[in-house]
Amino acid sequence: MERAAGVFGAAVASETPLVDLKARHAKIGQLTLENDFLEGALGKAGLLSVKR
Repeated sequence: MERAAGVFGAAVASETPLVDLKARHAKIGQLTLENDFLEGALGKAGLLSVKR
């Protein structure tokens, strides 16, 4: 019982995040735009027959 708080996440958090979230979110946004563009271009060309 003495160490129960540490097991459930009350331990000291690290001060620096392991990944750069802004960079990850920017990359996700970029990939989403690219996918949307390609889906539209392929749809107009008649090469995309499967709808999501």
